[in-house]
Amino acid sequence: MDTILMLFSVAAVTSAYLIWFYFLARKLTGPKVWPVVGSLPLLFMNRRRIHDWMAGNLRSTGGAATYQTCTIALPFLARKQGFYTVTCHPKNIEHILRTRFDNYPKGPTWQAAFHDLLGQGIFNSDGDTWLIQRKTAALEFTTRTLRQAMARWVSRTIKTRLWRILEKASEENISVDLQDLLLRLTFDNICGLTFGKDPETLSPDLPENPFAISFDSATEATLQRLLYPGFLWRLKKIFGVGAEMRLKKSLEIVETYMSDVFTARQETPSDDLLSRFMKKRDVDGNFFPSSVLKRIALNFVLAGRDTSSVALSWFFWLVMNNPQVEEKIIDEISTVLRDTRGEDRHSWIEEPLVFDEADRLVYLKAALAETLRLYPSVPEDFKYVVSDDVLPDGTQVPAGSTVTYSIYSVGRMKTIWGEDCLEFKPERWLSTAGNRFEPPKDGLSLVPGHRVEQKMSLTLFLKNGLHVYLHPRVLAAPGVATSA
Repeated sequence: MDTILMLFSVAAVTSAYLIWFYFLARKLTGPKVWPVVGSLPLLFMNRRRIHDWMAGNLRSTGGAATYQTCTIALPFLARKQGFYTVTCHPKNIEHILRTRFDNYPKGPTWQAAFHDLLGQGIFNSDGDTWLIQRKTAALEFTTRTLRQAMARWVSRTIKTRLWRILEKASEENISVDLQDLLLRLTFDNICGLTFGKDPETLSPDLPENPFAISFDSATEATLQRLLYPGFLWRLKKIFGVGAEMRLKKSLEIVETYMSDVFTARQETPSDDLLSRFMKKRDVDGNFFPSSVLKRIALNFVLAGRDTSSVALSWFFWLVMNNPQVEEKIIDEISTVLRDTRGEDRHSWIEEPLVFDEADRLVYLKAALAETLRLYPSVPEDFKYVVSDDVLPDGTQVPAGSTVTYSIYSVGRMKTIWGEDCLEFKPERWLSTAGNRFEPPKDGLSLVPGHRVEQKMSLTLFLKNGLHVYLHPRVLAAPGVATSA
């Protein structure tokens, strides 16, 4: 009798769950979901191509550009922690980032996952803490201070280090990993701007930098925390296995480096970003403690290093594969340099471009904008829903759930960019006359066999780097074909 009663109870509970799951699944518009595990199997299967997988799901919605799914198909969790709304609808993104900004903070899931690495830095804070950092950074990154930083750090590094490395590779006909060189360039520059310290990772012998390596490792390990339910990474952290073990070891190296930098700035304050924050007070009127200051600085290293180098890597890859675009860029640069530096072509390459010269490179700016359209440095972002809301396209988002907006997918929607949305076409950013940048309503060749793929990371790295051979170019008068 007890056995029959138990079997009946199990059957009743199972039937009730399946009925509940049936009605839940009917409302979901994203990838297929299964009982209990939701869409986690598909997420796991596509983890190495997550951005294209999301874009494919969004394209399959037609003009809706929004879908909803759940990763944990259990009562309560399915409408809270496991419920995801993914969108690339422009009006929805504007709603999330501007109209109802206060309703969409980073939230507890993101903050818990990134706390060990980013602490209360700008990428992992909300409200007043975020606002103070944003205002301070805005004062630092003005046109004037950025131009000073360019003169002090960037131009010098390009001329005395990057150019020499590229020239040597060209003369000896050896390949270089352009993404690695650009990462070293931006890392050295952002460390100078943030700490007032140049680690000189971009040197002829390309030295290994423990901080840079550990920082990369920690970022990748932290990102994995977002892909799966929180209890999984917490268990791995308790037992010190897998990615959590790598994260712990990497953070120890990062912490040692940041402590040394902070001590140096305490002894000799300068005009760098860390020194500025050391003079600031938090929302309670107190100076930021050292632990917070170190994480604030680390956030800016993440922002300044990865995003710029990743964008430039994709830019060079696209230009290499579109020779007609390359020819237009070179022609424009030659036109500007002849006008500003005269007919002596040797003087054209003696010094890096200055701001006034760069401002005139309209087509180059359009090509960079087109690169970011197709390969945005930060392809996705996640937001927590504080209160029930309805997005502009009519999608209902429940409190406690997550909204992911996919910038990567925005650039791949025919409904936004037209049938040629996957083409690299800088002209779409230019005025009809082609002489003005209007947002729309040296030679390189890839190493044979080198595969260009996306890497699963916070920023859109090229998984295997960008290995290229460099060919010297003789700049000619504008409009005259040149040979590499």
